[in-house]
Amino acid sequence: MNDTIAAIATPYGSGGIGVIRISGPRAFEIVTLLFSTTQGPKKITPVLVSHRVRHGFILDNSDPATPQVIDEVLVIPMQAPRSYTAEDVVEIQAHSGTIVLKIILELVISQGARLSEPGEFTKRAFLNQRIDLTQAEAVADIINARSANSLKFASSQNRGELNRRIQQLRAPLINLLSRLEASIDFPDEVETFEISPDERDQLDQVMEKSKKFIQQHDDACFLKDGIRVAICGKPNVGKSSLMNRLLEQDKSIITPVPGTTRDPIEEGLNINGIPFVIIDTAGIHETDDLVEIIGIEKAKDHIATADLILFMIEPGSVFSEKEFQKMIPPEENLEKKIIMVINKIDLLQEHGNKDLPQLTPAHAKIPVVKISALLNQGIKQLKEKIVETCIRDLSLERSAVIPNLRHKKALELTLSFLESVKTGLAQGQEEETLAIDMKNSIDSLGTITGETASIDILDTIFNNFCIGK
Repeated sequence: MNDTIAAIATPYGSGGIGVIRISGPRAFEIVTLLFSTTQGPKKITPVLVSHRVRHGFILDNSDPATPQVIDEVLVIPMQAPRSYTAEDVVEIQAHSGTIVLKIILELVISQGARLSEPGEFTKRAFLNQRIDLTQAEAVADIINARSANSLKFASSQNRGELNRRIQQLRAPLINLLSRLEASIDFPDEVETFEISPDERDQLDQVMEKSKKFIQQHDDACFLKDGIRVAICGKPNVGKSSLMNRLLEQDKSIITPVPGTTRDPIEEGLNINGIPFVIIDTAGIHETDDLVEIIGIEKAKDHIATADLILFMIEPGSVFSEKEFQKMIPPEENLEKKIIMVINKIDLLQEHGNKDLPQLTPAHAKIPVVKISALLNQGIKQLKEKIVETCIRDLSLERSAVIPNLRHKKALELTLSFLESVKTGLAQGQEEETLAIDMKNSIDSLGTITGETASIDILDTIFNNFCIGK
C-alpha cells in the first residue's frame, strides 16, 4: 500500500486516446518529473492542481541536455481522498498506440513506480474503504456486461444497493448476538436469554429474504454468463446454416458434405436484451471416423450442459425416439428446455405437409417452430420462441440486484447456520452454542460485503480483473 503503482488503463491497440493511471504517495511527484508545458529544450513543470486538467508533453529526460518529446498529453491529477483509489492519482491521456503507451509507462516506472497487479487499483479502493467488495465486483460486471439488463443490475450493485440489502440482513442478527453475549458475559446482571416473538419474526424474515436472494441468482444468473443454446441434429440437417442466420453472419462453414462441422463453435448473441451463447455442434450419427467420433462426444458434452436445446429435423424425416435419446438421454430431456426446429420448409411444396415430422405422445409438449435457414424464413419467430421458452417464468424487474455465485454460496451458508440457531432455540441449547452459530451467520454475510472476507477470497476476486483496473 506504500508503493506507487502504474498501468495502462485502456485496451492495447491503435485508437484516439490511451490512458496511463498512476496511484500512490509519489504519483504527483513522478508525473512532474516527466511532464512539461513546453516541448522545447527548457522544461517548464506546472504545479498540479487537483481535478484540473493540464495540457503539455511527456518528455524522456534520460539526456537532460536534449529532452525528447514522447507525446502530447493531457494530465489529470486527483488528490486523495477524492479519487478512484482514495489515494493520490494521476491519469495521463496520450494518443492510443502500443508503442507510445508502453514507452510512457516505462518512463513512469523508471521514476520509482511499479507495474500494478491485476485489479490492484480497485483492490486499493476497497482496502481504503472507498467501496465495499460488492461494488468492487460490480466494476468487473459492468466491464463484462453482455446486455442492457446485466449492465443495469451491475450498475445498481456498483451504487451500493446489494451492500445496503446485506446490511439490513445483518442488523437484526447483530442485535440478537449482542443480547446473547451480554447474557453469557454478565450472567449476574442480565436476565437469562430468551428470544422474543419480535426477534423470532426478524430471524424468520432474514432467512426468507436470504432464500429469495438465492432464488434470484438461480433465476437470473444467465444475465452475466448468457443462456447456453445448443443446436443439435443429424448431419446436414442445417445446423450451421441456422447458426449463421441467428448470428446474421457467417461463423460456421457450410457445405453439402455431411459432417463438415466437427469442433463445436460458440458465439454470443443478444436477443431482446437477453444474452445467449449459441453452440453449433457436430451432427450425431454412427461413424468409424476417429475425428468425427471425438467431435460427436464434444457435441454430447455441450448438449448436456446447455440450458436450451434446438433439436433440428427436416421434412420427410421420421421423428425417432431412439435417435432423439442418442442426442438427449432420457434422464436429461425430462428437465431440459427443448425446441423442435423443422428446417427446410421450402421443400414442403415438394414433400407436402403430410411429410412434416410428428412428435411422439411422450414429447408432445415440446414446442415446434418451422423455418427455412436457406431463405431466412421463420428465424424471427424462432428467436421469439427461444426467449419465451427461456425466461417466460422470470421477472427481470423483481429486484435491483442479482447476487453472483460467491454471494449465493455465502447466503446458503448463512441459512445453514440460522437453521442451527432455530433448532438450538427449540431444543434449549446453551447460549454459548447459539452465539457461535449466530456469529458464523453474521460472518458469512460479511464475506459478501468484504467485512469478514479472507485474503484468499480477495485475491481470487481481484486476480480476475485486468491490469489497470
